[in-house]
Amino acid sequence: KDLFLSLAGTYGGIPGKNLEFQGPGVAHLPIPTRQVVATMGAEIGAEFVLFPPDDRALEYVRARVPAGETLRPVEADPEAHYEQEWPLALDPLVPLVAEPGRVTRNVKPVQELSHVAIQRAVVGSCANGTLEDLEQVITILAGRKVHSDVVLTVTPNTSAVFAEASRLGHLETIVRAGGLVTNATCGACFGGHLGVLGDGEVCVTSTTRNFQGRMGSSQARIYLASSATVAASAVTGHLTDPRELLSEAP
Repeated sequence: KDLFLSLAGTYGGIPGKNLEFQGPGVAHLPIPTRQVVATMGAEIGAEFVLFPPDDRALEYVRARVPAGETLRPVEADPEAHYEQEWPLALDPLVPLVAEPGRVTRNVKPVQELSHVAIQRAVVGSCANGTLEDLEQVITILAGRKVHSDVVLTVTPNTSAVFAEASRLGHLETIVRAGGLVTNATCGACFGGHLGVLGDGEVCVTSTTRNFQGRMGSSQARIYLASSATVAASAVTGHLTDPRELLSEAP
């Protein structure tokens, strides 16, 4: 999520265009990270987002296609022309937050917004409800409690993720900390159910969008961040850099 927020905050939108990632850093990005960035591409207006079909990507796809089916990877040819090329550093990459209203050119380090108190914290949706996201959450919640002023809602993005997280004990860790776990659904992300925001509420979420009224009341404020930042903020009651909690014992 922080990778995408860095991109959106630095370069803004690309309405009607496509985005392709290349470079040595791509090989180090796990599949869930690529999925998050690709899913979030719509928030900057991209028609679609491409990552190269490297060994890691092909291994992931092969494990999910019917036996005997032929894969035909598609990638840019060496002579491909690009309208723009944007450098994007993976290191250092600090925890970031998109302020309410939009993600494009509206991003700050979470440390600059630590004064913002929250009442709602949401992890999940298609973008950030992966098993890896839930692992980030339990790493922070283990041995801690959700702040008394905060409602934390966690929504796995698929039934398979829900089942695996349950088997591993992740869901129990979340519940013991005071969080709520829903079934796999869009849920609060589109303001439908299971976490709809009320008037005046402030929410930090790792879902997809933060425009006015997206998650319920048009009088609510929505901050977008990584699942780790959401979990840390749920514990402290205000926007919090997750590194602060990871560096200290619960």
